[in-house]
Amino acid sequence: MGKGGQDRGRGADAVPHSPYSSYFPAWARTAAECEAEFRVSADRGLTSAEVLHRRERCGFNELEKHSGPSVWQLVLEQFNDTLVRILLVAAVVSFVLAWIDGDEGGEMGITAFVEPLVIFLILIVNAIVGVWQENNAEKALEALKEIQSEHAAVTRDGKLIPSLPAKELVPGDIVEIRVGDKVPADMRVMHLISSTLRVEQGSLTGESVAVNKTNHKVDSENTDIQGKECMVFAGTSVVNGSCVCLVTQIGMNTEIGKIHTQIHEASQSEEDTPLKKKLNEFGKVLTALIGVICGLVWLINLKYFLTWEYVNGWPRNFKFSFEKCTYYFEIAVALAVAAIPEGLPAVITTCLALGTRKMAAKNALVRKLPSVETLGCTTVICSDKTGTLTTNQMSVAKLVAMGRWTDSLRSFKVEGTTFDPNDGKIHDWPAGMMDANLQMIAKIAAICNDASVSRLGQQYVSTGVPTEAALKVLVEKMGLPDAFHSSSIGSNEILRCCQWWNTFAPRIATLEFDRTRKSMGVIVRSNTGKNTLLVKGAVENLLERSSFVQLLDGSVVRLDERTKGLILKALHEITSTALRCLGFSYKEELAEFGTYDGEDHPAHKLLLDPANYSSIESDLIFVGLVGLRDPPRPEVHKAIEDCRAAGIRVMVITGDNKETAEAICQEIGVFGPHEDIHLKSFTGKEFMALSDKKNILRQKGGLLFSRAEPKDKQEIVRLLKEDGEVVAMTGDGVNDAPALKMADIGIAMGIAGTEVAKEASDMVLADDNFSTIVAAVGEGRSIYSNMKAFIRYMISSNIGEVACIFLTAALGIPEGLIPVQLLWVNLVTDGPPATALGFNPPDKDIMKKPPRRSDDSLITAWILFRYLVIGLYVGIATVGVFIIWYTYGSFVGIDLSGDGHTLVSYSQLSSWGQCSSWDGFKVAPFTAGNRTFSFDANPCDYFQAGKVKAMTLSLSVLVAIEMFNSLNALSEDESLLRMPPWVNPWLLLAMSVSFGLHFLILYVPFLAEIFGIVPLSFNEWLLVLAVSFPVILIDEVLKFVGRCTSHSGAEKAAQKHKGD
Repeated sequence: MGKGGQDRGRGADAVPHSPYSSYFPAWARTAAECEAEFRVSADRGLTSAEVLHRRERCGFNELEKHSGPSVWQLVLEQFNDTLVRILLVAAVVSFVLAWIDGDEGGEMGITAFVEPLVIFLILIVNAIVGVWQENNAEKALEALKEIQSEHAAVTRDGKLIPSLPAKELVPGDIVEIRVGDKVPADMRVMHLISSTLRVEQGSLTGESVAVNKTNHKVDSENTDIQGKECMVFAGTSVVNGSCVCLVTQIGMNTEIGKIHTQIHEASQSEEDTPLKKKLNEFGKVLTALIGVICGLVWLINLKYFLTWEYVNGWPRNFKFSFEKCTYYFEIAVALAVAAIPEGLPAVITTCLALGTRKMAAKNALVRKLPSVETLGCTTVICSDKTGTLTTNQMSVAKLVAMGRWTDSLRSFKVEGTTFDPNDGKIHDWPAGMMDANLQMIAKIAAICNDASVSRLGQQYVSTGVPTEAALKVLVEKMGLPDAFHSSSIGSNEILRCCQWWNTFAPRIATLEFDRTRKSMGVIVRSNTGKNTLLVKGAVENLLERSSFVQLLDGSVVRLDERTKGLILKALHEITSTALRCLGFSYKEELAEFGTYDGEDHPAHKLLLDPANYSSIESDLIFVGLVGLRDPPRPEVHKAIEDCRAAGIRVMVITGDNKETAEAICQEIGVFGPHEDIHLKSFTGKEFMALSDKKNILRQKGGLLFSRAEPKDKQEIVRLLKEDGEVVAMTGDGVNDAPALKMADIGIAMGIAGTEVAKEASDMVLADDNFSTIVAAVGEGRSIYSNMKAFIRYMISSNIGEVACIFLTAALGIPEGLIPVQLLWVNLVTDGPPATALGFNPPDKDIMKKPPRRSDDSLITAWILFRYLVIGLYVGIATVGVFIIWYTYGSFVGIDLSGDGHTLVSYSQLSSWGQCSSWDGFKVAPFTAGNRTFSFDANPCDYFQAGKVKAMTLSLSVLVAIEMFNSLNALSEDESLLRMPPWVNPWLLLAMSVSFGLHFLILYVPFLAEIFGIVPLSFNEWLLVLAVSFPVILIDEVLKFVGRCTSHSGAEKAAQKHKGD
């Protein structure tokens, strides 16, 4: 609202009584009382001076522009993550060390700078993606502003200003609105210019049809938006008529302004997804672990860079080597790089993105990537009824016509659930032999009707009120009277029969529907030149105004109490099955309208006042009635059964009436056919008045909330989330946006949904179908299961890298792996297999298990033990192959002496730092690829520059062992004999890619220089495979132990249960 919201406090202090208070219930006051309250005349409007005074106090009529976080704030927020912070510290430290070493230049200088730059690049990309996602969050507020009106026709100083900017409106302004206008503010209808006024306010209230407005006050001050029949609201549209209104609320005080505030508040309270919470917890544990291991590495190697002598029992003569201190500091940095799964964010994003593609194929369009994972732990789905559980295509299910005598009725069952005239038939229909009574029903249904049906692609859609469209479809199923044939009209028309009836008896006047008489009438002229009044409406109201009834043969007899009772009994039977009823009547003796032929006729003035419609529609002849329904989607029943099997509760929240909603819920399986639902079905008001709301929401099984308002939805979501539930909420209107924002998963309707709802949501249903939500939940569970697989794989690989570096430092041997190599493994070679694990086939019983708790741990104690064992082997194998190359000429029959390198003892290798004090130590040259390494000038360089072959072996073993380990991650417990590698061919392809990338850096000289490695011979590759393959055998043994313990545990639990 800008200034208005900020200054209200000052205005209240200055003037004790505000003439435009937000607490003034204009809907419960007469037009004259409203004029007095707002100190304005409807004829002259406000004066210019009064407008300026009110604007000073109330501000402009616009929605508040919330100052969102700046770009820099958003960037800084991206670093509010434990893993990212560790990575940042590692990058800064390694950059400083590279700078210090940079004076020496050369190859190692280049290598040192590659590592921090790559880490910084990862952080920058991560921040860009995060900022982009954050910016999307505010789009719902922008979409809300787009539905506001830009101009208004306002009366001021006694003159009409036809196009005043809507933002300049103030409370008390007199505004004229016409058909096609957007309502510019919340306003009280003062008087109608046309005979009727209809406003489309479904986006605000959820109502499926345009509503009639009046200038009469309502009886209750405490009524919902739907009940405020003399109010029009900002952002809604006038679809019929025109009127003069008085502005009561502007800007943030309007109903749409309140929704704007609720969206903003909901966006401020958005929580991290369950996965992000777990990764943050893991990051904290990792921080502590890295700190402990780095401390241990420094303590173990303290003797190498800090020495002292004891003099008189006290340490003296301290000697500190900055060079060696820096070296071991680099090892600590390498530890940090090894411990952090740098590739994890990228792999998670890739897996989620692939998940969104799978979901899009199932009509679920995911707008926010983390929602894919959150779907997997959904425990409650709060669904709207209309259009989600039902088709939102009204259809006639039953037709009741008069019988041969006054004591008999005929009933016809009508098939079909769509607007397709060829969908279904009428049972027991007298095809080609329609009697006079049935012809009159068809005539009224076809002509007293403003709707139409068209074909859009493969679907039939309605224009106008869905109930009227359903009546036109019924007429097509009824066909034409036997004297006429469909060949007499165009066969390409969808509504051929309706078109024929409208040609046969063209309409010459319309008596618009209103809520008082609950009917609509049309005056038609038949080909005989005689005028007839055709009426449709609420059955009880038509019976009250009917004096006669038409029988099967067309004869008209007086309507007696017995016949009326028979019709009301049929009405009760139909409404008890959740069908909506409409009756049909007509009148032939029209008095002054008998010769009516247009606006020039003397009787036309009677049509200008809707108060006359009831008297015109009197002494009617009743002909029959129909029962209509919004049918449930055929696939919804099974989807709800799937939810029950998956441990997901379904709650239906609808604006529809209680009886209709209960019948639909029983039909689709939310409630059982004989279930006691008196504690499971509430109206919004009934539920909000309860003191133990949480206990109601904790009940097992389904729940129904009918006549619910947007604020009720928000309260239900808030209470469920407080109870630890993971809530998915559907919605389509502007009024649903705050609840969609507040829910863990906000789901908007793609067909019926407003742009505001879509922008506030996490997921959009392209087909508005409930079963699509259930399919998306199943997909979310599958994706989470696969994410667990690659997270375990990557973490186990990192444990192996940490073990490798720790063992290197503990044993005192030269550094086997440098940080840039570890970074390459974590980001590049681990990435493809980890991503491919996201393609693991889903478990067949994935929707038969209860939803996982949002606080379930990613890694159980047993899994952690398993990967500690695997990690320890990775460390031993990687360090072991380094030692083997230096100390053995052959290993398990594999000859390693082909390159001519010099063998040393293990004691020499572990004390390599004292090499300069060794007498007569000489090293022979050795070859690696096309290069020859010679150490005549400084034999001790054999343990630094000369370790390039041993480092290459260590790196190759690490890559190979992690490729084999990815096969272990195919299943948490199943053996590779039961789940062979080819169940996921993408993984085999990914392993090939990773090995290919490793060969690339080995055999391309430029890359080999950067990574400090050299090509390997055939025998050396045999050694790599011999050392790496046992990781599969070790994990197979651990899996077998795991299966045995879980099987025995399950048996004990079963025995205990049986004993109980």
